[in-house]
Amino acid sequence: MLIGLISDIHSNWEALQAVWREVKKADVIFCMGDLVGYGANPNEVVEFFKEQMKKREILCVRGNHDNAVAFGIDWGFNPYARAAVRWHQQVMSTENLEFLRRLPIRQIFTDDTGRSYLIIHGSPRAPLDEYLFPWFPDSELRDILSYVKQDDLVVGHTHMPMLREIEGRRVINPGGVGQPRDGDWRAAYAFIDTETQEVIFERVEYDIDKAVRKIIEAGLPKFLAYRLYEGY
Repeated sequence: MLIGLISDIHSNWEALQAVWREVKKADVIFCMGDLVGYGANPNEVVEFFKEQMKKREILCVRGNHDNAVAFGIDWGFNPYARAAVRWHQQVMSTENLEFLRRLPIRQIFTDDTGRSYLIIHGSPRAPLDEYLFPWFPDSELRDILSYVKQDDLVVGHTHMPMLREIEGRRVINPGGVGQPRDGDWRAAYAFIDTETQEVIFERVEYDIDKAVRKIIEAGLPKFLAYRLYEGY
């Protein structure tokens, strides 16, 4: 079995389409949330997911930006993110906002070998908001895994690829599709090959100029556009 991992699309239609051409070969897809926020195509991204989830197995959870847009909760966001949340609330359809509201906070999956996964945006301690950074010491990740019964914890939120193994269990983050923050502007995603249990990290180029132009033309903060070029 091949599991596709995507996260943090952030309304970046061009990045999503480039990643989907590659990840669609997977048998099942995990999405660790933040379909919306920051970018210029929230309706298109949500409608794409709604359609694909009718056709194939996609386990998708709600991210903190999905939650903020869906429920009008933008406290704690920086001014750029807050401006994007409010713009999203104005332009998104009622049906698409309701789809975000219905996304679960966590999902559980067991693969064909019996290995189990907890899928969540942030962490089991704070599902929407806690960041699990790649540089965390083993002791911190061991404590986080103490909240998890499953073999592996699959997260998003940091927009940074991550694979850490702690006593046979793993914390996995595929990185960000729509707004990478590891210094590489290319859209990030990953696969898990359940036969070998290898985690394969991938990057793909996309029409970044078009994504940037859309953000600016929408009247969103220019910072959100130009940061895409920096991969941060």
